[in-house]
This record gives sequence, C-alpha cells and structure tokens, in this order.
Amino acid sequence: MSLTPLTLRPSFEENPKHAKAASNLSTLIATIEQKKIPLAQQQKINEIITGVNNFPGPDPELLKQIKSAQAAIIKLLDQELNLVPQNHYQLQWLVLGMATFGIPLGVVFGISLGNLAFLGIGLPIGMAIGIAIGTSKDKQAAEEGRQLDWVAK
Repeated sequence: MSLTPLTLRPSFEENPKHAKAASNLSTLIATIEQKKIPLAQQQKINEIITGVNNFPGPDPELLKQIKSAQAAIIKLLDQELNLVPQNHYQLQWLVLGMATFGIPLGVVFGISLGNLAFLGIGLPIGMAIGIAIGTSKDKQAAEEGRQLDWVAK
C-alpha cells in the first residue's frame, strides 16, 4: 500500500503561501514513502491526507488544514515509529534550553549583579545550551537511522 498523494488545487498556483505549504507536505509524503513504514501507520497518514484533499473550506482555512496535517503526521511518526525530521530535536531543545536554563541563569545574573535588567543575559546562554543538546540528539537519531531526509520549513 502506498501513501495517498496531495491533490493539487488552483489556489496552490495563485497563492505562494499555499504553494509552499503544499510542497512541504508533498515532500514529506514522498520522504515517508522511502522509509517503508508499517501498514497501520500508512493508513493513519492516508486518513490525514484524505482529510486535506477533501477539505471543503475556504483557502485561508485550507492553509491551516495543511499545516495541521503536517504537524499531525510528524507527531504520529515521532510517537509511533520514533522517526523525526532533520533538526527536530534542535528546534525542540532551543525553546527548552531558553526556558529550562536561560531564565534561571538570567535570574542568577540579575540578582548577583543587583539589577534584574540583566535577566535577558541568560536567554542566549540557555539557547546555546539547548541548541547543543538538540544537535547531539539529532546526530544520534541520524546515526540510528531514525531521521527522515526532510527538513520542516
């Protein structure tokens, strides 16, 4: 069984945002087909794509539908098959690093220097720590063959 392709619409040619979102989703589908995933996950992905293909709403809502379908497919692959796109962990840990490491470090700098205006100093430090952790996790996923040859755009 193969994955259902995304049906092209006239709005994809007229609106560059729609064209980009549709291209991203189509590329993701093609990349998933190369990985040879189990039949149960193929059926779930086909249901998601069929929902986009049969979407009757206006064009702005279609763009939201395409993006949510892409996010749902990525989440499904991550949770059930442990497959992730390139830079997945890097983007995830960028935010976690800022929240987990950056804010506490900023508070420490602000209190130790006697001025909470230095609270923002910790955010870039936390971002760097998060990117480093995420990059190492992405490298590990690539070595284990759990990484898709696709970058979320």
